[in-house]
Amino acid sequence: MKTTTMAGLTTRLVGGTDGEGGGDGPLVVLLHGFGAPGDDLVPLAEVLPVPPGTRWAFPAAPLKLPGGWGGESRAWWMIDMAELEEAMESGRERDMSKRVPAGLVEARAQISALLGELEQLGPGPRVLGGFSQGAMLSCDVALHTDRALAGLVMMSGTYLAEDEWHPRMQARAGLRVFQSHGTRDPLLPHALAERLRDDLGKAGARIDWVSFRGAHEIPREVLVGLSSFLNEVGAAK
Repeated sequence: MKTTTMAGLTTRLVGGTDGEGGGDGPLVVLLHGFGAPGDDLVPLAEVLPVPPGTRWAFPAAPLKLPGGWGGESRAWWMIDMAELEEAMESGRERDMSKRVPAGLVEARAQISALLGELEQLGPGPRVLGGFSQGAMLSCDVALHTDRALAGLVMMSGTYLAEDEWHPRMQARAGLRVFQSHGTRDPLLPHALAERLRDDLGKAGARIDWVSFRGAHEIPREVLVGLSSFLNEVGAAK
């Protein structure tokens, strides 16, 4: 594994022909969730059966959370923790589909710049995705950039900025999308993930959907589905 700085973000490069992201195999860029360390998703590169030569990039979010979070907890943008705690305590579902969180635009710019720098590493199909907040950011970037993408991965994400996202979906008609969500997710409603899935599908995206009986997590059935997805889009050179 190689740790470097790209687009101002500490980025871990794994796999490829040299173990440091070299070669021309498929490139998978995965963004971690809120409160996780920058290397949170790196183990996926070790456990997922993927096409030979697959390269991985794991950027760390730019915001470091206060010490109470522990370790190297990071975020792509800050969230209202008081609102989250109140919603969880009351059992109220959080519908954020009309929100454009403060910091989303800046995070989008950094990941768009990162994708540009990653193009210098070599050709090959590119997949962008992430978990939770990283999934939301990945979708936002995919809908705001015209960079070629072989696939979009959204694990336990949600619908944001609907008034911006929805009109842009048609431009991504034909895009392969892997989306997963737990039916018992206490943080982000399963129903809202379904609505995002349906809107993308109606706009022409090709959705691989994995709904699982679980919470805000990446269980085995998601790993199996994601592996199959990456093998399919990675082979479509």
